[in-house]
Amino acid sequence: MRAPDFWQTDGIWPRLLSPIAAVYGWAARRHQLAARPWRAPLPVLSVGNLVVGGTGKTPVTLSLAERLSRRGWAPHLLSRGYGGRARGPLRVDPVRHDAAQVGDEPLLLAAAAPTWVARDRTAGTRAAIAAGADVLVLDDGHQNQALAKDLALVIVDGTQAFGNRRLLPAGPLRESITDGLARATAVVLLGEDVSGLRDELPGTLPLLTGRLEPKKNTLHGKVVVAFAGIGRPQKFFATLDGMDCEVLGRHTFSDHHPYHEHEILMLLDKATKLDALLVTTAKDRVRLPPHLQDLVEVVEVMVVWDNETALEVLLAELDNDG
Repeated sequence: MRAPDFWQTDGIWPRLLSPIAAVYGWAARRHQLAARPWRAPLPVLSVGNLVVGGTGKTPVTLSLAERLSRRGWAPHLLSRGYGGRARGPLRVDPVRHDAAQVGDEPLLLAAAAPTWVARDRTAGTRAAIAAGADVLVLDDGHQNQALAKDLALVIVDGTQAFGNRRLLPAGPLRESITDGLARATAVVLLGEDVSGLRDELPGTLPLLTGRLEPKKNTLHGKVVVAFAGIGRPQKFFATLDGMDCEVLGRHTFSDHHPYHEHEILMLLDKATKLDALLVTTAKDRVRLPPHLQDLVEVVEVMVVWDNETALEVLLAELDNDG
């Protein structure tokens, strides 16, 4: 699915869809109020957002896993496995599993820490505990109330924020901003605050800021053809623009798009004719046919935190609770 343009504005379509959005909002709130979260016998961190689409959850989850490991924890990561067939609980093995089985994001997470796919988050948590986890990080877990959370981070893309601030399908919101932020421990703002998010956050809610940057720049001065099937492909293209390479083609696909061989061969042919490299994201690479993956250059990104001390203060609370 690609986010419609009207999710960023308040025109005729959002207004026409507002009755459906009202029903969706009522159902979402009722679901949240009826939840009876299980208190697991280990700290649970949640990385989520309030909107549909990519905000940077996966890089934040990877950063947390690294920092928790450095603090002496044995983190396990838990994902619903969106886009994959497996219901779980299943421990992800990048050698045996592919995106069609477990989803694309779990394959990336499994490179950093033991990662589980489970539609039933409680069952996934029990499996992780049995395998030696002493702290759990939920990827995209803010709306899931199966587990009580000790730390709940809401990730916000500074260029998009909450769009037109309407609920699905009139806008990108999964739940109301008020309800979503009420369950947050802190907000993580990634990128420039274009929409003035700082001014509308509750004064008592901590705000962490950072940005996504390439882990390394191997494309400086190169000519490239780019493609991406992520929540916001324009973010990837903007990253390339900042890497001082010449982008001769920008091709977008729907989020979690399962690439077929003929699609990649067509893009490789275009890049060859332009004497260019074909580039994509790490999340896209794991969805490519295996025999074509090494023919595509990958740009990996990481979170660069503006104030690492503020993040470490939050994580230190887990040391005290643990």
